[in-house]
Amino acid sequence: MTDTDTNAASQMWGGRFAAGPAAIMKRINASISFDRRLYRQDIRGSQAHCRMLAAQGMIAAADAEAILGGLERILAEIEAGSFPFREELEDIHMNVEARLAELIGEPAGRLHTARSRNDQVATDFRLWVRDAIDGMDQALSGLEDALLDRAEEHADTVMPGFTHLQAAQPVTFGHHLMAYVEMIGRDRGRLADARRRLNESPLGSAALAGTSFPIDRAATARDLGFDRPMRNSLDGVSDRDFALEFLAAGAICSVHLSRLAEELVIWTSAQFRFVALSDAFTTGSSIMPQKRNPDAAELIRAKTGRVIGDLNALLIVMKGLPLAYSKDMQDDKEPVFEAADTLELAIAAMTGMVRDLTVNRERMAAAAGAGFTTATDIADWCVRALGMPFRRAHHVAGSLVKLAETEGVGLEDLTLAQMQAIEPGITAEARAVLTVASSVASRTSLGGTAPAQVRAAIAAARARRAGAA
Repeated sequence: MTDTDTNAASQMWGGRFAAGPAAIMKRINASISFDRRLYRQDIRGSQAHCRMLAAQGMIAAADAEAILGGLERILAEIEAGSFPFREELEDIHMNVEARLAELIGEPAGRLHTARSRNDQVATDFRLWVRDAIDGMDQALSGLEDALLDRAEEHADTVMPGFTHLQAAQPVTFGHHLMAYVEMIGRDRGRLADARRRLNESPLGSAALAGTSFPIDRAATARDLGFDRPMRNSLDGVSDRDFALEFLAAGAICSVHLSRLAEELVIWTSAQFRFVALSDAFTTGSSIMPQKRNPDAAELIRAKTGRVIGDLNALLIVMKGLPLAYSKDMQDDKEPVFEAADTLELAIAAMTGMVRDLTVNRERMAAAAGAGFTTATDIADWCVRALGMPFRRAHHVAGSLVKLAETEGVGLEDLTLAQMQAIEPGITAEARAVLTVASSVASRTSLGGTAPAQVRAAIAAARARRAGAA
């Protein structure tokens, strides 16, 4: 550290510290390498604080004008890439404050009246997370649009529905995609809930106990778009629930993305061939020229672990901290920044793949009838037409499946005589329910896979989105 660096650090810390920190302390203590991302929020918070100080008569109007002008210049410098970030000044707050002093001189020292870095960083971070939530919600809305468009296109496209990754009953591809619309809708709901709870202002909590100055916390809250000031100063500087909720919502969202990514990996395989992705979202092999690997989907699947890890990291940081602020909280930002960046990329990639994929209707239709997927339909017919208890009907259907397996044919290929040998009450009418098209069309219950229900679900989802806009 140079003499200039030592002097700058000592001036920022005040008269108690005669020398700057040791080199190793400087490295572990500084956060400017990552918290510089808070610059917009930091400057915005300082502007609101300055306006309040002036309105309360705590600083002169001329000083406030100089401060606000200096902050605007700093914002322009940072966005132009010419701002001189200095590690010895530790963080974004002290970097901005030091530069403000260089630009306007003595009035810069009045800005920190009735404020601490503790409530300053808590305010900045809340503003940043709020902005991140808004951006993520917009991205998820785009993914919803893509899913809805493809679901509408394929409301009649039959495919096998799976349990245990075994063919279970026929569904439509549109119905399958609408399940992800529901998941993404819940993700957006969780983000909206988190946003509502975080939208309280810590500014004015000062270091931990509030301040003796006659500040107007309601004014700064309004200025920054918060609903209200936080009610307790200790909680104001030490709460990071808002960051944890953002990460928790992000982790669940990333799991949803990973589940769809896994399905794309399976569906694009040579064994399934349900869908294909273009060269835009696949890569080749360095040795096998025939390969088209779904790398974008695989990477989304992998990045889910990072987002879950970011949530765990911050939970562990916070788990043992007494009130109020501790330096541990400096490590709250990197997990949040990483999760936000990772999700932004993953959502964009998934949206692109959903719009890019080509559906192999014929392959899906052929697979939809394999594996005796209409067995439940014959059991349901026995209940409806013969008044049979479902458990007995289930046994009859199982016996028919066993016979078809023995004969090496599908259920629909059994003769009426063969079927009646197992259950005499079966009539020719029963054979009509064994087609895939009939099975899908019959699932008319709310939320079912019948094409009419799928279209109704799409229309309802579009109406909800229009109402929320």
